[in-house]
Amino acid sequence: MEVYTVTIATGTSEYSGTNNYIFVTLVGEKGESERTLLDNPGLDFCRGAVDQYKVTSPSPLGSVLLVRLEKQKYWVEDNWFCQYVKVEPPSGDKVLIFPCYRWLIGDVTVDLREGTAKTQMDDSLPQLLAHRKTELQERQKTYRWVTWAPGIPRCIEAKTEADLPQDARFDNEKRSDFEHSLQYALLELSLKKLAIRFGKSWNDLDDFKRIFWKLRSPIAEYCMEHWKEDWFFGYQCLNGSNPRMIRRCMKLPENLAVTPDMVQSSMAAGTNLDKELKVENSICLYNYAILDGIPSNTIEGKPQYIAAPLCLLYQHPNEGLIPIAIQQTPGLDTPIFLPRDPPLAWLLAKMWVRHAEFQVFQLLSHLLRTHLVVEVFCVATLRQLPAVHPIYKLLAPHLRYTLEINCRGRTQLISANGIFKRVVSTGGDGLLILAQREYKVLTYHSLKPHTDFTDRGVSQLPNYFYRQHSLMLWEAIHSFVSGMVSLYYQSDHDVQGDLELQAWIRDISQEGLSSKLSSREELSTLLAVAIFTSTVQHAATNNGQFDWCAWVPNTPCTMRLPPPTEKDLVTMEMIMASLPDVSQSCVQMAITWHLGRAQPDAIPMGQYTEDHFTEEQALELIERFRMELKEIEGHILSQNEGLQLQYLVLLPSRIENSITI
Repeated sequence: MEVYTVTIATGTSEYSGTNNYIFVTLVGEKGESERTLLDNPGLDFCRGAVDQYKVTSPSPLGSVLLVRLEKQKYWVEDNWFCQYVKVEPPSGDKVLIFPCYRWLIGDVTVDLREGTAKTQMDDSLPQLLAHRKTELQERQKTYRWVTWAPGIPRCIEAKTEADLPQDARFDNEKRSDFEHSLQYALLELSLKKLAIRFGKSWNDLDDFKRIFWKLRSPIAEYCMEHWKEDWFFGYQCLNGSNPRMIRRCMKLPENLAVTPDMVQSSMAAGTNLDKELKVENSICLYNYAILDGIPSNTIEGKPQYIAAPLCLLYQHPNEGLIPIAIQQTPGLDTPIFLPRDPPLAWLLAKMWVRHAEFQVFQLLSHLLRTHLVVEVFCVATLRQLPAVHPIYKLLAPHLRYTLEINCRGRTQLISANGIFKRVVSTGGDGLLILAQREYKVLTYHSLKPHTDFTDRGVSQLPNYFYRQHSLMLWEAIHSFVSGMVSLYYQSDHDVQGDLELQAWIRDISQEGLSSKLSSREELSTLLAVAIFTSTVQHAATNNGQFDWCAWVPNTPCTMRLPPPTEKDLVTMEMIMASLPDVSQSCVQMAITWHLGRAQPDAIPMGQYTEDHFTEEQALELIERFRMELKEIEGHILSQNEGLQLQYLVLLPSRIENSITI
């Protein structure tokens, strides 16, 4: 009689444990063990428990290939989350680890593979090849593609988050925090709104301070004090919530009616616009022409307004990057606003640029280019790669919670009656049309940071901390991923011959995110793009939301009057009538705090709480990646030492491993 020692770990989140019957069978090359009911004295499979059992076999099993877990109801159904199973053979040989990291729901049987990552070509036993095939068939029934709206990436088929499989859902603690924090924020600001409506005035920019929520955000408070200053406007173009828009300008666009004389007073002594454009390369453009013609929202029967501004910026030798001209819509018959104009006219012109910024960063830079792009990788991975596949193991931690947060976004934020429809100028039809426009021009090329910075001509732009930090992180990610790819693919031929991997890339290529996968380098770059987008790029656009949007006049979610056409007619009354009202401002603050705050259950970049990889070489690569991130953290902290306005959004410890919010 052979006796195996089996250790089973139950999940640590709320409701992970079970009181149902759990059976185990060890499946080996030479046969199967006895089907064994796991029942020690006292309670088994409690939350966080690591339980040990003895499993017998009448004869040696040879190599243990699979662990078969069965859950059967006892009185009432009680779901169970199993982390892993360890099997110690009677010979005292190496302990085998069988990762699980999934929910067992209902009366169910699950076969687990040993943790060594293997491509399809690494398997030769019919039993293991059949296991791969069965797993994918089941997953493809569970995770299905659907077109939520034409002209944007396909997504998971789920009308609401409740339709998702349990393995794709938030843990109970995360769900509770997500729902309660939003309710708390809205209630807190509703009380402030009521106080203002009953007797207090709302006719000056300082009145926004009455709803300003000081929630441990030094940048939001700094923003409130400095938002009118031109250098601060320029700083946000580089390191604010939408740092991917700024471009070098070598030649003025034909639809921008700026002449050298208009901006001469903004130039440093001894230079002019033509020289700065052609010789010094110090002129930049912020171009929101993509908003031109987008239908605007109607809120409570009142039309909202959208502009499509073009903003010319100049890298001044003493003042830094500053705006020097703003045109509210593309074309030659619209006024050009300049820093020498009446102060309120110039201030309102900058507000219109920042209003365009809100629309584009929320819907395009954040939602489309991170959330929806990563969902494509998520669904393709779940449908085409079995859990034993090295690329599944590599990507799984970076896809955690993404399906649920995206489902919630579709039902709660951008739906026909969602929050955008209630308070944002592009809410309703506009947001979808805007996303479709961007998706038509979105390229895989633009998701790679090196090529993106080169294409935009901003590789040498000073004080562009977003560029510096994101490139350091890209190099660390790409190095880590390349090491993993080299570990499991010995040649380009191996990449081409991996049929599961090629099915995966076909799913992704349908969304235009890559066209082929024929080399290890192409695979490494594609995987680096997926991980970079789900970590660094998402953090860059999401985590600073409250910092830059809490002071509503700095980044207004909507505008209630059209852009001014006469500079001398701009008054404080016009500005207040243009900006979001009290109710809209309160919702903007609540939502940006809710979405931008640090998540209580966040897993920082490079920290893997689920051990999908078990091989020593893979674990060494993970540890090396962590050490490199630690060095980057130290460099960023050192760079920011003593700075009044710090850029810490891309500290690795503040970047989540996946898109969870």
